Amino acid sequence: MIARFFTHLGITMIKHNSYFDNNVQSLGFATADKPASVGVMAPGEYRFGTEAAERMEVISGALTVLLPGQTEWQTFAAGQGFDVPGNNHFDLKVAVNTAYLCIYG
Repeated sequence: MIARFFTHLGITMIKHNSYFDNNVQSLGFATADKPASVGVMAPGEYRFGTEAAERMEVISGALTVLLPGQTEWQTFAAGQGFDVPGNNHFDLKVAVNTAYLCIYG
């Protein structure tokens, strides 16, 4: 993972993350309640680990997900989302460039 920090008045406002040979990129930021990131995934297959619980919302495109404890893949399109428990992992198949919002905690 590559991370770059952008600051304003000495406060980190945005954290740029790059994963999987730059095929997944995100901007991390703090909402009023919880940390979040918004990003884009190029087509491919990815496995992510979680520390805190995560809520993933698809903004455009689609994510096909194998959630923890499940045996069947589920596809979520723009406007849909899913939850992942903390201290776990989930697998993704991405067929088209897909934008997402992830809220942690």
